[in-house]
Amino acid sequence: MNLQQARSNMIEQQVRPWDVLDQRVLDVLANIPREEFVADEHRALAYSDYQLPIGFGQTLMKPIIEGRLLQALAPQVTDSVLEIGAGSGYVTACLAQMAGKVQSLEIHPELTTSAQNRLSALGVSNVTLLEQDAAAEWDAHDSYDAIAFGGAVEKIPEYYKQKLAKNGRMFAVTGSSQQPMMEALLITRLSETEWTTESLFETKIDPLVNFSEPVSAFVF
Repeated sequence: MNLQQARSNMIEQQVRPWDVLDQRVLDVLANIPREEFVADEHRALAYSDYQLPIGFGQTLMKPIIEGRLLQALAPQVTDSVLEIGAGSGYVTACLAQMAGKVQSLEIHPELTTSAQNRLSALGVSNVTLLEQDAAAEWDAHDSYDAIAFGGAVEKIPEYYKQKLAKNGRMFAVTGSSQQPMMEALLITRLSETEWTTESLFETKIDPLVNFSEPVSAFVF
């Protein structure tokens, strides 16, 4: 299979028609070998319009979602980016190529290790991977220029909104896995007390571990 041709087809037939027109984003998707971030048995499907399994009940997002995420955040070479949910490390690699430095959290130690190995094999050196339950407050930096949620959350945690720098951008897909569709949002911090929220599109992706609200028991 010609993976280079498959990568080009992914961009021209999937990503670009889904309103991803930022040339920096398209160049990054053209440069990063997505097949290196999936299991060997899924290499032939690396550029297909599927959520591919990466283990532990997690999947790689569809290329169209990844493209919209990168375009919405528009990381600059001086930016510090926080990624919540490294998964296989593919979006991590894309963010690293666009931004100055990336800090990425992953709750599963095995995924953390495999993502680190894949990034190191490609020579990506501006990423710090942490094994961390991102649903719990932790010793994060005071501010990030961009924050990317790699899975769905039922609502945006206030903790992470406060970690955005002024003019910082956050991409998150919000909604319950019980709902038929979820909403992708771009949140921008205007000041110490003000944020704007823009609805980007509807989709459905896997929820991040531990970010779901507990189900309340019925009281009789």
